[in-house]
Amino acid sequence: MSFSLTTSLGLNSKYAIETVNLTKVYRSDSVEVYALVDVNLKIRYGEFVAIVGPSGSGKSTLLNLLGVLDKPTKGHVLIEGIDTSTMSPSQLAKIRNEKIGFIFQAYNLINRTTVLRNVELPAVVRGVPKKERVKRAMELLRLTGLDGKFNRKPLTLSGGEQQRVAIARALINNPTIILADEPTGNLDSKTGYEIFSLLRRLSEERKTTVIVVTHNLELANLTDRIIYLRDGRIEAERILRR
Repeated sequence: MSFSLTTSLGLNSKYAIETVNLTKVYRSDSVEVYALVDVNLKIRYGEFVAIVGPSGSGKSTLLNLLGVLDKPTKGHVLIEGIDTSTMSPSQLAKIRNEKIGFIFQAYNLINRTTVLRNVELPAVVRGVPKKERVKRAMELLRLTGLDGKFNRKPLTLSGGEQQRVAIARALINNPTIILADEPTGNLDSKTGYEIFSLLRRLSEERKTTVIVVTHNLELANLTDRIIYLRDGRIEAERILRR
């Protein structure tokens, strides 16, 4: 199947992400563990969504499936109207690089190189010319409040600053979707609030779809909608803003 991100995605869908009967089963010998069961979601362009629930409820599993980092046992994930189950591994890698930005609790920065280089790397993979990607990385670091720290190594920064680097890196390829797995889990409450406020701005000003897994209900209340998971199923939803 021939495929072009620029010509195929987003032509006929009003949703950035949609799931249909999404199910994930982990099997070990004769044991089956249902991590997700028939999850149906529709997330609009520019929506800021929190996924909450107790440990083991399936939050991180859901995020991995939405980011096409893993494949469902049953069901479908649609990214901007395109069913990802029809994509080859190279097409999935392309959509991850060009359409989705990832933010992790542990930052996942490369400590031996500079902040600027860390932000550049996804654009290097995409083949963006050096002059353009450096300019873009510097603009994003300024946007995230890190002007003047381009040549620092990540370990010389605070936890909140390292997470801001991770956010800038997630934005370098202008993704339409940001997926964040416990992005404030290693941060104090004040810094966590600042990070959520920054994600809120990205959603409002850039129309970026932001989906965050969090245990922090106070921070979840800063989003547009909270989705409650329990035992791999959507237990409830609460709309905070339209």
